[in-house]
Amino acid sequence: MKIIIIGAGIGGLTTAIALQQLGHEVYLAEQASEIKAVGAGIVLASNAMKALRDLGLEKEIMAKGKVVEAFNIVDQNAKLISEVYAQRFFDRLGIGNFTISRADLHQCLASKLHGNTLYLGKKLSSFQQNSTEVTANFEDGTQVKADLLIATDGIHSLVRKTLLPQSQQRYSGETCWRAMVDVSTINCDFTKAFECWGSKGRFGFVPVSEQRIYFYLCIKAKQQDTRFKTFKAVDLQAYFADYAFPIPEVLAVTKDSELIQNDLIDLKPINRFAFGRVLLAGDAAHATTPNMGQGACQAIEDAIVLKNCLREGKSIAETLQNFERKRIPRTTKVVNHSWLIGKLAQVENPFLIKLRNFLMRKTPANFQDTTYRFLYEVDF
Repeated sequence: MKIIIIGAGIGGLTTAIALQQLGHEVYLAEQASEIKAVGAGIVLASNAMKALRDLGLEKEIMAKGKVVEAFNIVDQNAKLISEVYAQRFFDRLGIGNFTISRADLHQCLASKLHGNTLYLGKKLSSFQQNSTEVTANFEDGTQVKADLLIATDGIHSLVRKTLLPQSQQRYSGETCWRAMVDVSTINCDFTKAFECWGSKGRFGFVPVSEQRIYFYLCIKAKQQDTRFKTFKAVDLQAYFADYAFPIPEVLAVTKDSELIQNDLIDLKPINRFAFGRVLLAGDAAHATTPNMGQGACQAIEDAIVLKNCLREGKSIAETLQNFERKRIPRTTKVVNHSWLIGKLAQVENPFLIKLRNFLMRKTPANFQDTTYRFLYEVDF
């Protein structure tokens, strides 16, 4: 079977690898002129690592990043609020959460594609389908026909907007800065990840190597707030000067050229992914806020679930409907849960902050584990 994939991000690359492993011919179209990782670092939770194990990529990817032993939420004075996950959780799963630079992950995935798979500078302009084939039309005037088209072209997906013009992007209420930073000059234990929830915003980091971390910093703001668009590293350092060590220190060694800033948006959950010979996947289907670190993870899951659905040998329509039935409940739960966590973290009222922190500290660890168990204890 010939399959067109639109978009060569993490979801598109992973899907292409999965389908080629089944023997399908893949035409992966990317509108950019080069494969370029967007963002700084990425967390691959244990569910994504299970999926990458299925593709035979787990060990190679792990050689390029770092296992995250624990992740804690603290207040701006560095007092523990919640232990999100720890080694006890991973002992049951046999695999842990992992961090890697997006550039390294993209390079690793792209290297696994067969020759004549990836086509750059291919921006989709339109598509059509009938009972026997689907046709993709590109802005350079070329046209490709196939049995199936998979849209992994992100939250701004042309394919989704064509099929579901009523689909809605939502602004989370936060603008975010990300960076990969060398922290070798800071005397701090960076082997464990943490996120700080304070009155001015939140700051989190995860280790990527022995000397580098990936950090993200979120501030409640109006969408496209011009005041924050001009912020540099020194402005962020001043803004968070009263937060506990090592937050001001990390911002002090951050270069302006390392910062990536954007508003956080997601896709309000939709109730359909399959449209005849066209399938929505990854962020095109279920873009989520990063509060659970599941955006790329769910896209990777999509690839494995689609691979397993295709193995059943049913018609294209039945296969895509089966994928839809398996994925919509799970991805909707992730999107909604992540949205709620973001709102919980955005609280600015001092009384409500104290109440939130008190209640979270009193929540038993086993209940917290249950909250995240649906993510990690997944059976593809």
